[in-house]
Amino acid sequence: MLLSLAGVLAASVALLRGVQPFLAVTEPVAADTLVVEGWCEDYVIATAWREFQKGGYTRLLVTGGPLDRGAPLSEYGTFAELSAALLRRWAPPGTPIIAVPGPRVDRDRTYSNALALRRWFEAHGGMPERLNLVTAGAHARRSRRMFAAALGGGTTVGVMAVPDPHYDPDRWWRSSPGFRTVTDELIAYLYAVTLFRPDPVPAEAVGKF
Repeated sequence: MLLSLAGVLAASVALLRGVQPFLAVTEPVAADTLVVEGWCEDYVIATAWREFQKGGYTRLLVTGGPLDRGAPLSEYGTFAELSAALLRRWAPPGTPIIAVPGPRVDRDRTYSNALALRRWFEAHGGMPERLNLVTAGAHARRSRRMFAAALGGGTTVGVMAVPDPHYDPDRWWRSSPGFRTVTDELIAYLYAVTLFRPDPVPAEAVGKF
Protein backbone atom coordinates (compact mmCIF):
# COMPACT_ATOMS: atom_id res chain seq x y z
CA MET A 1 0.00 0.00 0.00
CA LEU A 2 2.75 2.44 0.95
CA LEU A 3 4.61 1.60 -2.25
CA SER A 4 1.48 2.31 -4.29
CA LEU A 5 0.97 5.66 -2.59
CA ALA A 6 4.62 6.53 -3.13
CA GLY A 7 4.24 5.65 -6.79
CA VAL A 8 1.16 7.83 -7.16
CA LEU A 9 2.92 10.70 -5.39
CA ALA A 10 6.00 10.38 -7.58
CA ALA A 11 3.85 10.31 -10.72
CA SER A 12 1.91 13.38 -9.56
CA VAL A 13 5.10 15.33 -8.90
CA ALA A 14 6.49 14.33 -12.30
CA LEU A 15 3.27 15.47 -13.95
CA LEU A 16 3.32 18.80 -12.15
CA ARG A 17 6.93 19.39 -13.13
CA GLY A 18 6.36 18.31 -16.72
CA VAL A 19 3.29 20.39 -17.62
CA GLN A 20 4.99 23.79 -17.72
CA PRO A 21 7.95 22.81 -19.95
CA PHE A 22 5.57 20.90 -22.22
CA LEU A 23 3.39 23.98 -22.73
CA ALA A 24 6.26 26.50 -22.80
CA VAL A 25 7.97 24.89 -25.77
CA THR A 26 10.85 26.62 -27.54
CA GLU A 27 11.69 25.15 -30.95
CA PRO A 28 12.86 27.87 -33.37
CA VAL A 29 13.60 27.25 -37.03
CA ALA A 30 15.89 28.97 -39.53
CA ALA A 31 13.68 31.77 -40.89
CA ASP A 32 13.77 35.36 -42.11
CA THR A 33 10.31 36.25 -40.75
CA LEU A 34 9.71 36.88 -37.05
CA VAL A 35 6.21 37.20 -35.57
CA VAL A 36 5.28 38.30 -32.06
CA GLU A 37 1.85 38.20 -30.46
CA GLY A 38 1.06 41.81 -29.64
CA TRP A 39 -1.24 41.06 -26.69
CA CYS A 40 1.77 39.86 -24.69
CA GLU A 41 3.37 41.94 -21.96
CA ASP A 42 6.31 44.23 -22.63
CA TYR A 43 8.91 41.66 -21.55
CA VAL A 44 7.80 39.42 -24.43
CA ILE A 45 7.85 42.29 -26.92
CA ALA A 46 11.34 43.25 -25.73
CA THR A 47 12.55 39.68 -26.18
CA ALA A 48 11.15 39.65 -29.72
CA TRP A 49 13.08 42.83 -30.49
CA ARG A 50 16.34 41.31 -29.20
CA GLU A 51 15.70 38.18 -31.25
CA PHE A 52 15.06 40.28 -34.36
CA GLN A 53 18.33 42.15 -33.86
CA LYS A 54 20.46 39.04 -33.56
CA GLY A 55 18.56 36.56 -35.72
CA GLY A 56 19.13 37.91 -39.23
CA TYR A 57 15.42 38.48 -39.91
CA THR A 58 14.15 40.69 -42.70
CA ARG A 59 10.83 41.66 -41.10
CA LEU A 60 9.07 41.67 -37.74
CA LEU A 61 5.30 41.29 -37.78
CA VAL A 62 3.02 41.97 -34.82
CA THR A 63 -0.40 40.34 -34.46
CA GLY A 64 -3.27 41.24 -32.17
CA GLY A 65 -6.94 42.09 -32.07
CA PRO A 66 -8.83 45.20 -30.94
CA LEU A 67 -8.29 46.93 -27.62
CA ASP A 68 -11.41 47.49 -25.56
CA ARG A 69 -12.82 51.01 -25.79
CA GLY A 70 -11.78 52.98 -22.72
CA ALA A 71 -8.94 50.61 -21.87
CA PRO A 72 -5.47 52.07 -21.26
CA LEU A 73 -3.81 53.04 -24.56
CA SER A 74 -6.99 52.17 -26.46
CA GLU A 75 -6.21 55.01 -28.87
CA TYR A 76 -3.87 52.56 -30.65
CA GLY A 77 -6.90 50.56 -31.70
CA THR A 78 -5.41 47.07 -31.58
CA PHE A 79 -2.77 45.15 -29.68
CA ALA A 80 -0.92 44.82 -32.97
CA GLU A 81 -0.61 48.59 -33.39
CA LEU A 82 0.18 49.15 -29.72
CA SER A 83 3.07 46.69 -29.59
CA ALA A 84 4.34 47.74 -33.02
CA ALA A 85 4.50 51.33 -31.72
CA LEU A 86 6.53 50.13 -28.74
CA LEU A 87 8.93 48.25 -31.00
CA ARG A 88 9.38 51.30 -33.24
CA ARG A 89 10.55 53.31 -30.22
CA TRP A 90 13.49 50.93 -29.89
CA ALA A 91 14.19 50.44 -33.58
CA PRO A 92 16.13 52.64 -36.02
CA PRO A 93 13.93 54.47 -38.57
CA GLY A 94 12.93 52.30 -41.46
CA THR A 95 13.09 49.01 -39.56
CA PRO A 96 10.46 46.68 -41.12
CA ILE A 97 8.09 46.43 -38.15
CA ILE A 98 4.60 45.68 -39.43
CA ALA A 99 1.35 45.63 -37.45
CA VAL A 100 -1.15 43.00 -38.64
CA PRO A 101 -4.40 43.67 -36.75
CA GLY A 102 -6.87 40.88 -36.18
CA PRO A 103 -10.68 41.03 -35.94
CA ARG A 104 -12.81 41.34 -32.85
CA VAL A 105 -13.96 37.83 -31.94
CA ASP A 106 -15.39 36.18 -28.83
CA ARG A 107 -13.48 32.91 -29.16
CA ASP A 108 -10.41 31.40 -30.82
CA ARG A 109 -8.63 34.76 -30.82
CA THR A 110 -5.20 33.27 -31.45
CA TYR A 111 -6.46 31.43 -34.51
CA SER A 112 -8.29 34.52 -35.79
CA ASN A 113 -5.14 36.61 -35.45
CA ALA A 114 -3.18 33.92 -37.27
CA LEU A 115 -5.75 33.95 -40.10
CA ALA A 116 -5.32 37.73 -40.35
CA LEU A 117 -1.58 37.12 -40.65
CA ARG A 118 -2.20 34.59 -43.40
CA ARG A 119 -4.26 37.11 -45.35
CA TRP A 120 -1.47 39.66 -44.96
CA PHE A 121 1.09 37.22 -46.35
CA GLU A 122 -1.15 36.37 -49.29
CA ALA A 123 -1.49 40.08 -50.09
CA HIS A 124 2.23 40.79 -49.72
CA GLY A 125 4.19 38.28 -51.75
CA GLY A 126 2.84 34.94 -50.58
CA MET A 127 3.30 32.58 -47.68
CA PRO A 128 6.77 32.16 -46.15
CA GLU A 129 8.28 28.69 -46.00
CA ARG A 130 9.28 29.23 -42.36
CA LEU A 131 8.73 31.73 -39.57
CA ASN A 132 9.41 32.02 -35.86
CA LEU A 133 6.70 32.99 -33.40
CA VAL A 134 7.52 34.70 -30.10
CA THR A 135 4.93 34.42 -27.35
CA ALA A 136 4.44 34.17 -23.60
CA GLY A 137 5.57 31.10 -21.68
CA ALA A 138 2.90 28.44 -21.34
CA HIS A 139 0.91 29.85 -24.26
CA ALA A 140 3.59 28.74 -26.72
CA ARG A 141 2.52 25.22 -27.64
CA ARG A 142 -1.09 26.25 -28.25
CA SER A 143 -0.01 29.33 -30.22
CA ARG A 144 2.20 27.28 -32.49
CA ARG A 145 -0.64 24.84 -33.10
CA MET A 146 -3.11 27.62 -33.94
CA PHE A 147 -0.70 29.47 -36.22
CA ALA A 148 0.27 26.28 -38.01
CA ALA A 149 -3.41 25.45 -38.57
CA ALA A 150 -4.17 28.93 -39.92
CA LEU A 151 -1.09 29.28 -42.12
CA GLY A 152 -1.32 25.80 -43.64
CA GLY A 153 1.09 22.95 -44.08
CA GLY A 154 3.35 24.87 -46.46
CA THR A 155 4.65 27.10 -43.65
CA THR A 156 6.79 25.67 -40.86
CA VAL A 157 6.14 27.50 -37.60
CA GLY A 158 8.98 27.68 -35.09
CA VAL A 159 8.21 28.98 -31.63
CA MET A 160 9.99 30.75 -28.78
CA ALA A 161 8.42 30.79 -25.33
CA VAL A 162 9.49 33.74 -23.21
CA PRO A 163 9.59 32.76 -19.49
CA ASP A 164 6.96 34.45 -17.36
CA PRO A 165 8.70 36.49 -14.62
CA HIS A 166 5.60 36.41 -12.42
CA TYR A 167 6.17 32.83 -11.21
CA ASP A 168 8.82 30.13 -10.88
CA PRO A 169 8.28 27.77 -13.84
CA ASP A 170 9.77 24.86 -11.87
CA ARG A 171 7.22 25.31 -9.06
CA TRP A 172 4.37 26.98 -10.87
CA TRP A 173 1.73 25.36 -8.66
CA ARG A 174 3.03 27.15 -5.57
CA SER A 175 1.96 30.64 -6.67
CA SER A 176 -1.41 32.05 -7.67
CA PRO A 177 -0.18 33.55 -10.99
CA GLY A 178 1.59 30.33 -11.92
CA PHE A 179 -1.33 28.09 -11.02
CA ARG A 180 -3.84 30.22 -12.91
CA THR A 181 -1.64 30.61 -15.98
CA VAL A 182 -0.55 27.00 -16.37
CA THR A 183 -3.92 25.40 -15.59
CA ASP A 184 -5.73 27.82 -17.91
CA GLU A 185 -3.27 27.13 -20.71
CA LEU A 186 -3.44 23.37 -20.16
CA ILE A 187 -7.23 23.44 -20.44
CA ALA A 188 -7.04 25.66 -23.52
CA TYR A 189 -4.47 23.36 -25.13
CA LEU A 190 -6.63 20.29 -24.47
CA TYR A 191 -9.53 22.14 -26.09
CA ALA A 192 -7.34 22.97 -29.08
CA VAL A 193 -6.33 19.33 -29.47
CA THR A 194 -9.71 17.68 -28.90
CA LEU A 195 -12.52 20.10 -29.80
CA PHE A 196 -11.16 22.89 -31.97
CA ARG A 197 -11.82 22.48 -35.68
CA PRO A 198 -10.04 25.05 -37.88
CA ASP A 199 -11.43 26.34 -41.13
CA PRO A 200 -10.06 24.36 -44.08
CA VAL A 201 -7.18 25.88 -46.04
CA PRO A 202 -8.61 27.47 -49.21
CA ALA A 203 -7.73 25.34 -52.23
CA GLU A 204 -6.76 28.39 -54.28
CA ALA A 205 -4.03 29.27 -51.74
CA VAL A 206 -2.19 25.96 -51.94
CA GLY A 207 -0.09 26.98 -54.95
CA LYS A 208 1.32 29.96 -53.03
CA PHE A 209 3.10 27.84 -50.42
